[in-house]
Amino acid sequence: MFNIGKIAIIGGGSWATAIAKIIVSHTHHIGWYIRRDDRIDDFRRLGHNPAYLTSVRFNIDEINFSSDINKIVEAYDTLVFVTPSPYLKNHLKKLKTRIKDKFIVTAIKGIVPDENLCCSEYFHQVYDVPLDNLACIGGPSHAEEVAMERLSYLTVGCSDEDKAREFTKVLANIFIKTKTSTDVLGIEYASVLKNVYAIAAGICYGLNYGDNFQAVLMSNAVQEMDRFLRTIHPIDRNIIDSVYLGDLLVTGYSNFSRNRTFGTMIGKGYSVKSAQIEMEMIAEGYFGTKCMKEINRHLHVNMPILDAVYNILYERISPQIEIKLLTDSFR
Repeated sequence: MFNIGKIAIIGGGSWATAIAKIIVSHTHHIGWYIRRDDRIDDFRRLGHNPAYLTSVRFNIDEINFSSDINKIVEAYDTLVFVTPSPYLKNHLKKLKTRIKDKFIVTAIKGIVPDENLCCSEYFHQVYDVPLDNLACIGGPSHAEEVAMERLSYLTVGCSDEDKAREFTKVLANIFIKTKTSTDVLGIEYASVLKNVYAIAAGICYGLNYGDNFQAVLMSNAVQEMDRFLRTIHPIDRNIIDSVYLGDLLVTGYSNFSRNRTFGTMIGKGYSVKSAQIEMEMIAEGYFGTKCMKEINRHLHVNMPILDAVYNILYERISPQIEIKLLTDSFR
């Protein structure tokens, strides 16, 4: 039987904090890499993350904090990466400790910019981590609801299903239900695309499109997602499973969704830069839109929603014009 060993969290944001809350309740010890020493000092003093999910209390004696990623990586067996995708490479550049023998779990819902690779692909190709030592965590799940202990469902993907099953044991509790999958790439790409579609949903909401149209938008989005996944990773999957359709719906409709919020601001007339400044949080879908557009240039999948969001965010096409063209393509 696979031994998960000692678990460390890499990242200090909302989703990292929510996952840490879940895991430490089982293990009563985690390592936690947080980049800034002042954040660690405040965390120790306050007993909670000073910047994210401040209502979640921790027993500080159960956490080994460090701002040195090498110390954490060297001391722990399973590493759960929960950093924003645009910053992953910068964190990993500091690594002097090899990670190919570690069990790597990515909870990052984004593409590695410039490389245009899902995180598991990046760890495999750049750091030689074997595929059966790579896992991912899929939703639908907002960090805020996990913090409030509202019932949530998580899927752990890994090509070695026994390892996925062992990792679910440190996630499952009275408010987290878990299952496993071998579709790592499908889960990762779906988690990127659902952020793009949530931006589209927000833009339409900002333009005063109603619930009737939002339902049509989401229906077309899941079809678009399915076309892409069947092209880039053609395996037998059910697109209406919660890790695909469910994650899309919660990100497209929820008020907790940063990407929907970002899109709403764009629809109401904010520039990209002003929306990013006002949000003060990363909307992964902004970066994911460009990466997915570049990936699809080689695949030629019919993706009108992705194209519309790209044109609005990167080509500065008027949201009113672009969404009107998109609505004319729906049936």
